[in-house]
Amino acid sequence: MAYGPPPSQGQGQPGQAPWQQPGNLWQQGTQQPPGAPPPGPQPNPGQPPRTRPLPGHYGPVADDERTWSLMAYVGQFLVGVIAPAVVYLGRPRSAFTRRHAAQGLNMALAALAVWIVGGLLSMFVDVLIWAPLAYTAVVMFFLVYAGRAANRGEFRRVPAVVAWPLIKK
Repeated sequence: MAYGPPPSQGQGQPGQAPWQQPGNLWQQGTQQPPGAPPPGPQPNPGQPPRTRPLPGHYGPVADDERTWSLMAYVGQFLVGVIAPAVVYLGRPRSAFTRRHAAQGLNMALAALAVWIVGGLLSMFVDVLIWAPLAYTAVVMFFLVYAGRAANRGEFRRVPAVVAWPLIKK
């Protein structure tokens, strides 16, 4: 006893479904011989699934970890170095959060150093006040860039010019 739609009269073979009949335009050219595997990649039952995460991915990341990682970047707009330092020292259990906090702290320390040195040098040469301002614009761009990645559960490396590698991940 077969389940399915009854064969239509005069078209195809008896017992063949209407969408599998030769005149059907919906699947024209996709007919396979009986017993052939379906098109596309087939899972290999003999091999275990891929367990190594992709570079920059940590697998499933909890919402709490993503929020703390995002605060390491967004908090810099309000309190500068303090926000990534709190995240770095307060959430050391998660590798994902620790890596984002270390990168955010490196960015904040670099910006602080550029502002101190730029402020001191601008006392002697007025034009040098633009260097810390331009550097701050670049840092803000990369704060948004890395913050978006943290919110998606990913890690994006910021160039070493912006995030000096002072704090290890």
